[in-house]
Amino acid sequence: MTGRTALVTGGGRNIGRAICLALADAGLHVAVVAGRNVGEAEQVAEEVRSRGVSAVAFGVDLGDPDDVETLVGKVTAALGPVDVLVANAARRPHQSLTEISVEDWDSVLAANLSSTFYFGRLLLPGMAERHFGRMIAIGGPDGQRGAANRAHNVAAKAGLIGLMKAVAIEFGPLGVTANVVVPGLTDTTRDPKDYPHWPFSQDQLEQRLHIPRLGRAEEVADACAFLASDKASYITGQTLHVSGGYYMP
Repeated sequence: MTGRTALVTGGGRNIGRAICLALADAGLHVAVVAGRNVGEAEQVAEEVRSRGVSAVAFGVDLGDPDDVETLVGKVTAALGPVDVLVANAARRPHQSLTEISVEDWDSVLAANLSSTFYFGRLLLPGMAERHFGRMIAIGGPDGQRGAANRAHNVAAKAGLIGLMKAVAIEFGPLGVTANVVVPGLTDTTRDPKDYPHWPFSQDQLEQRLHIPRLGRAEEVADACAFLASDKASYITGQTLHVSGGYYMP
């Protein structure tokens, strides 16, 4: 993978940071993309550079297709064409369905689902022309199990699975793979207003998981690095759960 370029959204912390570092360790240059906190993204970019590859950090409004297009132009100018997209950024507000406003619904769907389409429509032509590309969407168990108080995120995560299947079918003959990685209960920092019952106790983990511990961000990142590599060139349209058995399709 040496010399290729990856773009990771939500790269400033937690799983996104781990993905950026895992891809850097595999030899990729990395564009670390954040929403509000570009300072965090720059810190991760410094960590990436310490691994001997190039990195840039940018902020973007994921819900704005024009902003996404501008960002892709900046990344391409700085690092070259993007070979690997990891769509990790997401918003998961805790709201009852009847409390979700139209604006809330549109905002979450734009950030969690439509943004991956915005990036894809810009990056896929170049990937197809070079006959190499990787699209990896970070899903969530919500998209297959369902969940209360986050209908917008459930819909978005289910939509990502469908979107990656569509990309896999259309662009597979052109050397592009598209897959979803689904983290389970992972040891990350979370906003208490969106995760009022976090963290779970050990008893709760043992009731929910067959490997009764929180996952590590690095374990999710390793799955992404594998799917980005040539070793995964025959894997596409799949949903890989890194979840300790939290969900078994």
